[in-house]
Amino acid sequence: MDCHYNESITFFYNLSKKNISDTWRTKDVVVVSMGLLVCFFVIFANILVMMAIFMNRRFHYPIYYLLGNLAAADLFSGISYLYLMFHTGPWTIKLSIYQWFVRQGLIDTSLTASVINLMAIALERHQTIFTMQLHSKMTNHRVVLLIIGIWVIAIVMGLVPTMGWHCVCNIQKCSNMAPLYSRSYLVFWAVLNLLTFTVMVAVYTRIFIYVRRKNHRMSQHTSQVKHKETVFNLMKTVVMILGCFVVCWTPGLVLLLLDGLCETCNVLTYEKFFLVLAECNSFMNPIIYSYRDKDMRDTFKRILCYPCRRSQQTGEHSGVRFNTLEQERRRRVLQESWVARRARGGGDGQANGGQVVLKEGEKMLDSSES
Repeated sequence: MDCHYNESITFFYNLSKKNISDTWRTKDVVVVSMGLLVCFFVIFANILVMMAIFMNRRFHYPIYYLLGNLAAADLFSGISYLYLMFHTGPWTIKLSIYQWFVRQGLIDTSLTASVINLMAIALERHQTIFTMQLHSKMTNHRVVLLIIGIWVIAIVMGLVPTMGWHCVCNIQKCSNMAPLYSRSYLVFWAVLNLLTFTVMVAVYTRIFIYVRRKNHRMSQHTSQVKHKETVFNLMKTVVMILGCFVVCWTPGLVLLLLDGLCETCNVLTYEKFFLVLAECNSFMNPIIYSYRDKDMRDTFKRILCYPCRRSQQTGEHSGVRFNTLEQERRRRVLQESWVARRARGGGDGQANGGQVVLKEGEKMLDSSES
């Protein structure tokens, strides 16, 4: 088998009829500009989500840990795509074969991690809703193992082409969209993601049907307005989740399948635009999964308005407080002290006095939080 590791990137691109321009064309400038704009949105939005989850103790639950990991995966996706933007177009000619594999491997790893995280969140919501819980009973140890597993799978998927599933030693199998990737690998990657999408559709459909039936039985004891509102909100969320995934990923996945299965199909015309569209899913995820949460939205406002809040008076507060573990411990001590004093005294006067002490102590804690 004749391998071509000593050949340049131009050799493989010419073989796949994917021309590399020596100068910047209008199309190249537009695509890179759009890509950079998307990257900045992705990086900013996901850093904001990670900061909110880290700073606010209300989000220290398994579902929010998974959301934080999703934000980390999307943040890595934004950084990887930013790296791609500075190594594409006429700059591609300067890349070696191994540098090209690194560029593509970063994209594959980040996008795979985002998709698997979406699947993990869907399964977590399925388990939580069917057991009628607000938060999953999954331990922190299991959450950490799940997160590690997600990244291991994503990294392996990113390294698979580099470890041998490429066409450097079999140039007849080279694809058009990724000239050093084998067509069979593109088909495998596209089918795997389509299967993941199908499972997500099935999971959320099952959740919707279950909640609708549950609300129908509960509506006999509650108002019909509340029943309709609950069903509508769930439908809206499901449509947003599935709609975003379909719009962002389906065009690129269809192109990958066409590139792997049809040698005569022209898949290069819209390739880069569909890649930008797929990357848009990385900044839509924080909006869908996090921004719709009122507590998360209020936390975003507190973070973004932090410079303004520094100039306000000490007594002013927003609707969200970032309580540290020490502050929570002292608040519990004050409450327990008030309960104990009321139990010993039993009188209204002493109880009222205890409430005064408790309120004064909480004011001191609130001022320290500012």
